[in-house]
Amino acid sequence: MPAENQHKISIRFFNDREVRAVWDDVSNRWLFSVVDVIAVLTDSKNPRNYWKVLKHRMAIAGNELVTNCNQLKLLAADGKRYLTDCLPQEELLRLVDAVPSKRASTFAHWLISGENQIDSKSRDKAYQLWDSSLLQVIEVGTTRGLQQIHAFIFGGLYPFAGQIRQKNISKGGFQFAVAQFLGQTLAQIEKMPESTLEEIVDKYVEMNIAHPFMEGNGRSTRIWLDMMLKRSLKKCVDWSKINKTDYMNAMRLSPVNPKRLKQLIAGALTEDIHDREMFMKGIDYSYYYEQDD
Repeated sequence: MPAENQHKISIRFFNDREVRAVWDDVSNRWLFSVVDVIAVLTDSKNPRNYWKVLKHRMAIAGNELVTNCNQLKLLAADGKRYLTDCLPQEELLRLVDAVPSKRASTFAHWLISGENQIDSKSRDKAYQLWDSSLLQVIEVGTTRGLQQIHAFIFGGLYPFAGQIRQKNISKGGFQFAVAQFLGQTLAQIEKMPESTLEEIVDKYVEMNIAHPFMEGNGRSTRIWLDMMLKRSLKKCVDWSKINKTDYMNAMRLSPVNPKRLKQLIAGALTEDIHDREMFMKGIDYSYYYEQDD
């Protein structure tokens, strides 16, 4: 598949392990990294070598699966790009059958069922933000800007997309800002400064406590946070560097003490604010954080 046909790269998560995927505009389908699948199925310390050996055996046996692989350059954890064999879903299921693994049936079910419709569609819309003109005109650090983000991502999926909630909500026993006074609360948050990392994270924490929407707050607000960081610090968050459990624990603690959250974000800042793949990776991890364990 030529590079120009790689519409977008997406990171999926199986049992908290990354499975990279590339969208092929020509065949209109996702292609999945074989070595990532080998890694989650076998826990091999060297999945590339495992696949090399298995691939050789399959080639000798005349298995067509080997010849159907697409070699694409994918970004690895060390920051370098390597040629990586990729397969579409139907071929990947055949590979799963060929790999001895207790997780084979669970993985196959995960691959086929995918995400629920709203998550899948809203994530695709979040990807589109990068290529849209809206990203250039969204108000940074304001309630209206957050509403613009939410409306774009969830428009047509939730009837309340972009609308400030009128009902009280809670999660895990934590009561978010009272709906009756939410307008006043949001007005106060807007006035908070956002010149330093400390100030920006404090503002992000307060917006999370406010939780202005019925659903989709976390996914919208993380984009809102990154936009403030880009404008004020010329940096954004490489969300792949923040462990999900660490992030969720820090967020739960943040209303009382945001120190841990500030440490996590400070340690994950990058200057790659104009990198499309960094933005897409941020969307993938943002959705991953919202998945139930």
